[in-house]
Amino acid sequence: MTTATQTWTEETVEAAGTTVQVVKGGAGRPLIALHDEMGPPGWMNFHESLAQEFSITAPAHPGYGNTPYLEWIMNMRDMAGWYLEALDDMGFEKADLLGFSFGGWLAAEMATMNPDRFNKLVLVNPMGIKPPTGEIFDMFLVVAKEFLTEGFLDPENTPEFEKICPEEPTPEQAEYWEVAREQSCRLAWRPYMYYRALPNLLSRLKRLPTQIIWGRENPIVPLSASQVYHESIPGSRLDIMDNCGHRPEIEHSEEFTRLVKEFLLE
Repeated sequence: MTTATQTWTEETVEAAGTTVQVVKGGAGRPLIALHDEMGPPGWMNFHESLAQEFSITAPAHPGYGNTPYLEWIMNMRDMAGWYLEALDDMGFEKADLLGFSFGGWLAAEMATMNPDRFNKLVLVNPMGIKPPTGEIFDMFLVVAKEFLTEGFLDPENTPEFEKICPEEPTPEQAEYWEVAREQSCRLAWRPYMYYRALPNLLSRLKRLPTQIIWGRENPIVPLSASQVYHESIPGSRLDIMDNCGHRPEIEHSEEFTRLVKEFLLE
């Protein structure tokens, strides 16, 4: 009997004054992947596909996963500043940056602080901007499992849905979700999941090639926010994925990775 060889590793590194949980895999150009508000999802199909072309580093933010909470990080600008120092300590001189939802907002904040630090930027359904139409879904009005389910247009026909949102989560998984929700609340409660100044800062990305990917049926961050991002980042590319909710990297991983590779490798 043959068994599949694991293509990724998990380790702990010292960076920016703390220990950081990091998942790594692949080879090629460095790509940093920033997880969403519910914590690191593990190594998913989209990671595996991107790892064919890129060397992926997927850290757990402070206060998420097994990376310790840092008391002084009080908002997303603090977190972005911490990350830039962490990348210094991890030895990254320049890399592509990919962020999902809450992590997309974080990636945008990092890039506005130091746009020359990155080769290209990919923002996937990022929070961070107040939608001109509709509202960002309040994750604290529902339980964690309901919030995760809400992000998918068709969870029953998404093979990896059960991996990130099992029918019967273990006590450890339930606690993991609640710790992530607590930290997300702490960082982005008022105003909820956006920063009023961000649209005015995004013009700093005018020389940073930026791709914005959005699910057309996104119930978490309305489609109207995609236009604000697109119009605020000069020269940005906006890709709208049809029949897709808030998690295109999982719900339609093949189409998602095709779009990302097309942009990063052009």
